[in-house]
Amino acid sequence: MDGLSPLAQAQALADEASFDFAMGDEALALQKLAQAVALDPTNFAAWLAKAEVHFALRQWDEALRAGEMALSLQPKDIHVHTSLSRIWMERGDKTKAEHHGAQARILGWGQQLKEPEGKQPGEIAG
Repeated sequence: MDGLSPLAQAQALADEASFDFAMGDEALALQKLAQAVALDPTNFAAWLAKAEVHFALRQWDEALRAGEMALSLQPKDIHVHTSLSRIWMERGDKTKAEHHGAQARILGWGQQLKEPEGKQPGEIAG
């Protein structure tokens, strides 16, 4: 990663960490995500991935901290609200879980309204 800016290095690390997590190496993923957020504390993808890895490891406090950081960076992201809903449910706070679940649904409806009529998300025009 020599020659890359710190922001580009952080993004590359976040991408690598996502692959590591998908391959089942949570420890390596967390190591790379920690490096990514140290290089770029505003890297939303790294914080969200960090929340998901901690969630998978059942580390609720760490998952919540990372999820809240991601939320502070992109408060209108469907995925972060979905993650926070799952985290809060595991922590036993149904009210907060439902709040974030509702936010994700509202944001999802907004996305649907932006799609052309009759077209499904991800559908290729024929």
